[in-house]
Amino acid sequence: MPALPLDELQVPIKDPATGKLRTLPALHPDKKVERYFVLYKPPPKACIPALVEEYLERAQFIQDDLDWLLALPYDTFWCQVIFDETLQKCLDSYLCYAPRRFDELVDAPPAVVRMQEHLQRSVFLTFLRISTHKESKDHFITPSVFGEILYDNFLFDIPKLLDLCVLFGKGNSALLQKMIGNIFTQQPSYYNDLDETVPTILQVFSNILNKCGLQQDGPSAEPQKLDEKTRVSPCDVAVQELMDIILYLCDTCTTLWAFLDIFPQASQTFQKHDFLSRLASFYELVIPELESVVKKRRFEDSSLQTDLWRRLSHARKKMVEVSHILINQTCLQPILESSSDNIQSFVEEFLQIFTSLVQEKRFLRDYDELFPVEDDVSLLQQASSTLDETRTSYVLHAVEAAWEGTRRRKTPVTVNPPPQAVPQSDSKSSDHQEEDNCAGAAAAFSTKVSGVELDSLITQVKDLLPDLGEGFILACLEEYAYSAEQVINNVLENHLAPALKKLDHSLPRQVKQEPSTLLSSRANIFQDDEFDVFSRDSVDMSRVWKGRRKGEDTKSFLNDKNLIAEQRERYSQYSVIVEEIPVDASTTQFYKDDYEDEYDDTYDGNQVGANDVDSDDELISRRPFTIPQVLRTKGQEEENEEEEEEEEYEEETPKPDHFVQDPAVLRERAEARRMNFYTRKGFRHENSTAAVGNAKGQGQSRETLQERRKKEANKGARANHNRRSMADRKRNKGMIPS
Repeated sequence: MPALPLDELQVPIKDPATGKLRTLPALHPDKKVERYFVLYKPPPKACIPALVEEYLERAQFIQDDLDWLLALPYDTFWCQVIFDETLQKCLDSYLCYAPRRFDELVDAPPAVVRMQEHLQRSVFLTFLRISTHKESKDHFITPSVFGEILYDNFLFDIPKLLDLCVLFGKGNSALLQKMIGNIFTQQPSYYNDLDETVPTILQVFSNILNKCGLQQDGPSAEPQKLDEKTRVSPCDVAVQELMDIILYLCDTCTTLWAFLDIFPQASQTFQKHDFLSRLASFYELVIPELESVVKKRRFEDSSLQTDLWRRLSHARKKMVEVSHILINQTCLQPILESSSDNIQSFVEEFLQIFTSLVQEKRFLRDYDELFPVEDDVSLLQQASSTLDETRTSYVLHAVEAAWEGTRRRKTPVTVNPPPQAVPQSDSKSSDHQEEDNCAGAAAAFSTKVSGVELDSLITQVKDLLPDLGEGFILACLEEYAYSAEQVINNVLENHLAPALKKLDHSLPRQVKQEPSTLLSSRANIFQDDEFDVFSRDSVDMSRVWKGRRKGEDTKSFLNDKNLIAEQRERYSQYSVIVEEIPVDASTTQFYKDDYEDEYDDTYDGNQVGANDVDSDDELISRRPFTIPQVLRTKGQEEENEEEEEEEEYEEETPKPDHFVQDPAVLRERAEARRMNFYTRKGFRHENSTAAVGNAKGQGQSRETLQERRKKEANKGARANHNRRSMADRKRNKGMIPS
């Protein structure tokens, strides 16, 4: 039987008041679990212990609640999401106040950073599960009903989607694309909401213009009211207000770019309001004014000036990238995907857009810096045979005119933060340097490519153009901002820069000799041995193991006598003592006639050792060779022990007297000698039988009691049985309080 969707499923529930079973829909408020979700607060800017502790405690509550929520079954999870208002407020507070990518936690404690990362992951997983209408074949919601649940309960709206993109877009673009695409597919009403949101975004740009004392030309411009105060210029804006303007602009542009980058299908909705034209006009008015204010104003803290410049450059770059996404989605992408019969309208729209942007020279210059217009026009020429050459040449000339008076840079350069405001009496060279710092949107971002990424770009070009040398390809990539597509296109159309045309197309790539690393220059006891992984590619892993070797146990390891057998033959050679060296008869004459004039015979007449008390046999005898204990066999060890005992026993035994004595006397002497031998060996004879005594309750003999007292008194002689007496001794000396 196929499973029913969650919106049609009926579940039995026991009434707590009456105890009877009743049937309720799977999505019902009575199934919600009473649980309070606290609101999120951002991490503290200052590392004050009290504030850090407060943040960690609150974040831990939210983390535990979200973990509990994600572990709920499918039906209980959706009842909690739909009918629990505290959960929705908790998620909304996180989207509003969570730090963005350009608001990195500076000097934050490691505990705060780890907690923020865990919380970020849990919130993302929660929204990801909310946006999924089918988890398995048994747990799903009807798509149409799913869209109504999201829309009617405000589980998602356009501001939430914008915040989701800017918070989780980095590293999760594929999941976010699927997630947001599913939301717009199941509920098309969100397109209407997006259409109503675009004028609000444009109103944000108008508010920034008003704060800066600027006015946008065109039909959307509003006349100044009679009772309105005279607009001030950006130079007259207070420092705090200037900070708010730049932060607001950076946040808006970054959020807008993140949304369009994840969901480019929204470009058509934005273009219905002529968004690109108004964005370019806003860019032309605001960016130069704010850059001039940030450079010329004197700040008490130089780091504040650097931070404002960085955020302004970031916002400027994102506005240019938003414009490229809109142009690519509304004009270029449809041209590449459509047939030759349907592209004329898109070509016309492309030319119309750039014709309307002719007056925005600063915007055109920065756009052409990142995304060359000449490449887009070349694409149109290849796609359409009826392209109006007059209009295309007009657009290209307008772009070239935008670069007049400035030094055109094809490759991005690194721009340092603006220097502290200089006095008006400084030389003109500093003014030119400041102008160069603000020439293009890409100027503030270095796109230096190296390593594996650079090799991949060279391989990409070489696969299509195998005749080119890697050195020539590298020069082209450096000239065209490491864009492999642009290099291939310009090489095929022979539109290379003059400097590249003079180069040899088969120029090889110069190999840079890297300095020797510490690992390659090291020298220690492991150098060039069989386990040196730095000098050899393969190591015999059968000789490497940790702990007990597989297939072996302790008994087999101890029984392995291979090493002893190998050494036994070597040590057996030491037992062979050669007293005299045989001399061959043929060599006797050689030793007889040997020259001995330098022989020292000073002590030859002295009788060394003649007056010593040592016996003559001791002087001429040698100590017998003794086999090392580790090389002895079991039989040899027992024989040696018996010999040693016999020697000791013989030393103690007097010379035998062949007179027949009383056997009882002999046994007593033998017992005495044996006890003396055991005492020397460390054995102590104890009357254990007397100490054990009879069974309990049958009485004990006097000998048993004496043995027990003796054992109790003398048990401290070994082990740790004298603790009581030592404790009494310490207590008597006052070392332990009684």
